[in-house]
Amino acid sequence: MPLFTEKASSWRDLRVLPSFAPALPRLSQEFAPPKDGIERYEVVIVGAGPAGLMLHLLLSRYGLSDQSLLCIDSKSATLKSGQADGVQPRTLEVFKTLGISNEIESEACQMWEFAFWNASDDPAKVIERRSIVPEVIPPARFPYEATIHQGRIERIMETDLLRYSQRGVQRNTTLVSLQIDEQGDPEFPVLAEIEVEGVRRAVRTKHLVGADGAHSVVRKSVGLSLEGQSLDHIWGVVDLVVDTNFPDIRRRCALHSSAGSAMVIPRERINTGEYLTRIYIQIPGLVEPGSADSDADLKKDAKGKRSEVTLAGILKQVQDVFAPYYIRPRGEDVIDWWAAYQIGQRVCPEFIVRDSAGLGRVFIVGDACHTHSPKAGQGMNVSMMDSYNLAWKLAYHLHGLTPSSSNQGRPSPLLETYHTERHSNAVKLIDYDRKFSGGFSDKVGTAESKSGLSHAEFVDLFNSGCGFTSGAGVEYDESVLVDRSSVVASSSIITGDDFLSGILRTGRRLLNVKLKRFADGWHRDIQDDLASTGRSRLVLLLSDDLLNPDGISANVINAVATLIEQYPASLVEQIIIHPRLSGEITWDNIPASVKQQAEMSFYSGYDLDDAYRIYGVDPSRGALLAVRPDGYVGIIAELSDVARVDAYLSRIIARAT
Repeated sequence: MPLFTEKASSWRDLRVLPSFAPALPRLSQEFAPPKDGIERYEVVIVGAGPAGLMLHLLLSRYGLSDQSLLCIDSKSATLKSGQADGVQPRTLEVFKTLGISNEIESEACQMWEFAFWNASDDPAKVIERRSIVPEVIPPARFPYEATIHQGRIERIMETDLLRYSQRGVQRNTTLVSLQIDEQGDPEFPVLAEIEVEGVRRAVRTKHLVGADGAHSVVRKSVGLSLEGQSLDHIWGVVDLVVDTNFPDIRRRCALHSSAGSAMVIPRERINTGEYLTRIYIQIPGLVEPGSADSDADLKKDAKGKRSEVTLAGILKQVQDVFAPYYIRPRGEDVIDWWAAYQIGQRVCPEFIVRDSAGLGRVFIVGDACHTHSPKAGQGMNVSMMDSYNLAWKLAYHLHGLTPSSSNQGRPSPLLETYHTERHSNAVKLIDYDRKFSGGFSDKVGTAESKSGLSHAEFVDLFNSGCGFTSGAGVEYDESVLVDRSSVVASSSIITGDDFLSGILRTGRRLLNVKLKRFADGWHRDIQDDLASTGRSRLVLLLSDDLLNPDGISANVINAVATLIEQYPASLVEQIIIHPRLSGEITWDNIPASVKQQAEMSFYSGYDLDDAYRIYGVDPSRGALLAVRPDGYVGIIAELSDVARVDAYLSRIIARAT
């Protein structure tokens, strides 16, 4: 005999299902390709390495279906060995906002320190440690660099992708050719020929993205090329389980000895319980004069030089550089991967190819538009951040969420910022990598040094570049997305100029701070409210007059609540932070819209981290800022200047109809 009666609404079945990122609202007509036998998409992605997978994952989360989005790759599966291994702090922050960082956080090797070794003045020592510095110098949510195999990163992203896409990546598929053919179909002007397991077929798309690496077929098909120079150094790299008495084998190390140069990258633990180590080693005598070739393919002679490198030669050179310490493989079959490469720094002058109306139709990301050495740990990170920058802009354009995208045949100021922002970043990367990798290949601190760099100057080069290499110091220039007209105004709002440490600046990411939520006391990271869902956020750093119903804070809260309703539903969110107040807060003595619209994003800015001090905001004045969907600050305004923020948003987001 039942003791109670139970009833439940059917929608509560959602409690036991996995949570999904909410798709972006769509103002444009839902995509429905014509049924005329021609295969059409809104976006085609060529390449499913880290850059391609990041773009595919984000566009799928933003609401592009398998019918609308196709990603192809020539490989049959994710990468199994070699390639990149470092995940920088900013990339970890992005993975956290995607909810896919847990495995990396718990199982990657965390590099907290960087040890610098150089030739010793004591002949008995041969080499000695000169200094140990933090691996990550600027404040960051993750104050370390994580090392874990690229194939594992790809598998993590692809696993999450399959929650949003039934098809996932279409593998064993190559791009044969592509062209912009507006006369054939002005709405789907990019015509590509692909080959799927020996069978060729034509597809048309509104936009195509080349994420197909340094030898990009996409780049070459549209007449673009990488420009730059290859340096006259050949390096070997080996991943292995190592047996050694070298004391810093589990730290990142730079070594300069009379026998040559090396870098140690500690890697993750594998299923055997052993730990991998990656060693980069300069190969003596095998050099190719620097060239200014106009594409990524180096001269045949350089390839021949690299082919002379053997595993035995790499291991012999490793032993010579590390002497008097012994260093060798730990037993049989512990070499995971090895390769030889020549350093080259190259960048494509254009990341976008446009149609006759000026609208971006073909984009290139990652190694397809910039190549450099692996020494600074940037390749995989910068490539994924290219896609992170492009994805929300492309989605906004396709979903009709920008003022210009109501007529999709016109140029898009939003899409144009992909080139201006990421090309500038690539040029800075190339410049830094040229200096840093050159220092690695040079015998710094010795009479044989070609650059004249001392050991201390080489360490300073790492320290000064850490803001850039960590991703924490990336800064975008003024554009429709970065309102620098507010710089003069914000100079009276924001105190300080230590932007790496968190002082607010347009064009830089919003530094993570710990906040205490009013509703439930949860100790929460502000970046957890910046989830990668394609939403913009308004951050209200209220002043200390919040409890005055006629004060500036209360008026701004009400004005922002009205402002948000002017834009498509859910597209603009708010985060409200208050300073220390003279009285107690209750739901009854603050504007009702806080509980109605921001109950779970209303925080104390002083109980945990002092957000006002970190951000350089005077609690007596407050500040109002808009944060882009990629976490970068777009505009900083006086707390009361809601109109300025509204004007900024209206240049990016279409008003609700």
